[in-house]
Amino acid sequence: MTEMVYGTAPVSHGEPILPRWWRTIDKWSMSCILLLFGIGLLLGLAASPPLAARNGLDPFHYVQRQMFFGGTAMIVMVFASMMRPSLVRRLAVLGFVVTFVALALLPILGTDFGKGAVRWYSLGFASIQPSEFLKPGFVVLAAWLMASSADAAGPPGKSLSFALTLVIVGFLAMQPDFGQSLLVLFGWGVMYFVAGAPITLLVCIAGLVVVGGFVAYSGSEHFARRIDGFLSPDVDPTTQLGYATNAIREGGFLGVGVGEGQVKWSLPDAHTDFIIAVAAEEYGLIMVLVIIALYATIVVRSLMRLMRERDPFIRLAGTGLACMFGTQAMINMGVAVRLLPAKGMTLPFVSYGGSSLVAGGIAVGMLLAFTRTRPQGEMSDIFRGRGRG
Repeated sequence: MTEMVYGTAPVSHGEPILPRWWRTIDKWSMSCILLLFGIGLLLGLAASPPLAARNGLDPFHYVQRQMFFGGTAMIVMVFASMMRPSLVRRLAVLGFVVTFVALALLPILGTDFGKGAVRWYSLGFASIQPSEFLKPGFVVLAAWLMASSADAAGPPGKSLSFALTLVIVGFLAMQPDFGQSLLVLFGWGVMYFVAGAPITLLVCIAGLVVVGGFVAYSGSEHFARRIDGFLSPDVDPTTQLGYATNAIREGGFLGVGVGEGQVKWSLPDAHTDFIIAVAAEEYGLIMVLVIIALYATIVVRSLMRLMRERDPFIRLAGTGLACMFGTQAMINMGVAVRLLPAKGMTLPFVSYGGSSLVAGGIAVGMLLAFTRTRPQGEMSDIFRGRGRG
C-alpha cells in the first residue's frame, strides 16, 4: 500500500544481482558511454597509425592498447555500477588515500616523458597518471565530508573538504598541471554550491582563482607560454593549435572522408589531446555534434536522476562526478577550437590513454551506481509526505 501511495518500487530482496542491476541502471547513460568508446576506437584507427610509424611500431599498436585498456575500463565500470553506495564510498576513500600518496611522491619518483610536467610513473611497459585516479576518490570523499557536516554532531566537513582541495591543487600545480587543478577546484565548487554554500563565498573563491592565475602566469614559464599563445591574435600554423584549427576548418560539415585527413601526420597528440580535430577533419561537424550530444546526454540524465535522490551524500557525489566528467570533455574540445588555452586534458573514453580510460571507467561506474533507481530514495517522497501531513 505504501508503494502505491508514494510511487516507489517494491524491494525484492531475493532478486538476483544481475537482473536487479539491469532493472535499476540508467541504460541511456551506459549506452552513451559504450558509443563514446566505440567512436574512440574508430578515431584511433585513423589517428594513431602515423604515430606508430614514427615510433617503429605495428600500425595498430596504439589501437590494440586502447582496446585492452578500454575493455578493462568497461569491466571496471560495470562492476562499480553494481555496488551499493556505501561500498562505493568505502572503496573510493581507500583509493583516494593510495592515489594521494602517489601524487605526493611524484616529484621524487615521477617522470615527465620530456613534456615538461612530472605527472606520470613509468612502469616500463606502461605509465600511470595518479591525478586521473585521484579525482573520483576525491569527489566521493569531499561529498561524504560535506554530507556529514549537516548532522548535528557532525564534523566541519565543508571546511575540511576545502582544506583537502587546496592541498591537492597545490600538489597538482607543482607538476605543473593547472588544468587538473582547475577541474578539481571546479568539482569541489559545484558540490559546495549544491550543499548550500552562500554565493558570496563562491565569488570570493573565484576571485582567489583569478589571483592564483596571475601568480602562476608570473612564476611559470610553461603556463605563461600557453596563455600567451591563446591570447595571441595570430595562430602559428606550425603549433598544435594551428594544426587543429586548420583541420577543423578543412573538415567542414561532412568532413574530407575516412582516412583522408592530414592533421594526424602533423600533430604529435592527435590520438590524445586533439582527437576531436581528427574527428572534425575526417567526419565533419556531424561527428562532433554527435560526440557533444553523447556527453550532454550522460550529464543531463545523471543530474535529472540525482535531483530525485534524497540522500545528501549520493546527491553531492553524483553531481560532482557528472559535472567533472562533462567539464573535462568541454575543456578538451574548447582547447581544440581555441576557446580555451591548451590544458593537456584527454577527451573521456575517446582519447587514447590507459590511465584516462581506466580512471574514467571507475568514475562513471560510481556515477551509474549513484544514479541507479532505489526504492524510497527519491526527493519527491519527502514533499508528498509533507503535503499529506
